[in-house]
Amino acid sequence: MSFELHPNLLTKDFIIDLPLSKVLLENDSQFPWIFLVPRRCHILKIMDLNQPDQLQLLKELDFSQKILWQLFDLVQLNVAAIGNKTPQLHLHVVGRRLTDPAWPQTVWDYPKKLPYTLQEKERLLQKLRSAFAERKE
Repeated sequence: MSFELHPNLLTKDFIIDLPLSKVLLENDSQFPWIFLVPRRCHILKIMDLNQPDQLQLLKELDFSQKILWQLFDLVQLNVAAIGNKTPQLHLHVVGRRLTDPAWPQTVWDYPKKLPYTLQEKERLLQKLRSAFAERKE
């Protein structure tokens, strides 16, 4: 059986594949927001991963947080693995600013999304892809 993204994650934009995880972009220009999705079948929770994969996920999370921190003027990084609506294991990594519209609440408390324009999204995807490729995990 091969790895497939849950339908709710298929709407996200692909950034890069890391050794374990597929990295995706949330289309909300108000928050630098990416997802790490381990490319393993039938994994719902972090504890479902074997120990080497758990450690690799932690390394990739650290790597991803450092990239977001470096690229954006952030005051906080929120990390969550919720899975209520999308049961496939995926980690949200969300950059936060004092000026973002949801601050200091969670991004899930702010219902209004503001999608990137096509040009903004393409520029951001290139910026993220370059940063991931340059840093080499």
